[in-house]
Amino acid sequence: MNTLRSLAGLALVLLVAGCASSGDLEKEQQRVSDLQEELANVKRTSAGKEEVQGVNQRIAEQTETLLKSNATLVAKVGALEDRLQTTQGAVEQASYRIDRLAEQLTQSQHEVAELRARVDALSASASAAPPAAGGTPVITGTPATGEMTVPPPPASSEDPMQTYQAAYRDYQRGNYDLAMEGFADFLAGNPNSDLADNASYWIGESLFSQKKYREAIEQFDNVVTKYPKSDKVPGALLKKGYAYIAINERAQGVVQLQYVVHEHPKSQEASLARQRLKQLGIDTK
Repeated sequence: MNTLRSLAGLALVLLVAGCASSGDLEKEQQRVSDLQEELANVKRTSAGKEEVQGVNQRIAEQTETLLKSNATLVAKVGALEDRLQTTQGAVEQASYRIDRLAEQLTQSQHEVAELRARVDALSASASAAPPAAGGTPVITGTPATGEMTVPPPPASSEDPMQTYQAAYRDYQRGNYDLAMEGFADFLAGNPNSDLADNASYWIGESLFSQKKYREAIEQFDNVVTKYPKSDKVPGALLKKGYAYIAINERAQGVVQLQYVVHEHPKSQEASLARQRLKQLGIDTK
């Protein structure tokens, strides 16, 4: 601005003094116009810079706000993930407890069935035994000498039910080797007993409890093959499925569990099989 004023004053002095020609005046006027345009450009440029600075400032503020919001969101998501993991852990624990309770219920049902079979067997034995003749021992003698003799008592043999009960108590106490030995003795002496299928099944359970899964599978196969109409068949199939899964033969295990569901749909074992299949991500109808 000072430059423009100086030039304008100089032009005026030259004009008044008559020392400047018209061509010089035009040059000076052109220079003034150029300077004015330059000044306008400078003003426009300055204004543009201020606007850019203002926009940058607003962008910086919005970015900071966005970062703060993002940090808050990340914290909330982390908290939700923690809660989800905690909830999932609680669900898994509850599911495990339900499975255990269901297995205990199934075992209790088997025990009740065994007690009933035992009572029936004892009742049948009592009915078949001949009545004692007044409880008086038969006295025999020889006509020649007249000596009287009493026949010796019959040789005592161990009650099969006692053998079975002792083996089952060993199983309940975790003495699996003794339990298997007792059940094997029972089967050897009573292969056609009503409890033969039970004894064979509990041998498989003892092997399973010892994590001898291959041997357990063979024993459960024996139960299914020898006693196809036994009430132990669903349990044997179920435990076969568990055993296959335990040795990482998932496909075989799934087949066994699905077989339990399809062939014995109303059994407690079928309910347990459905739960295990669901845990494996397999839906059943």
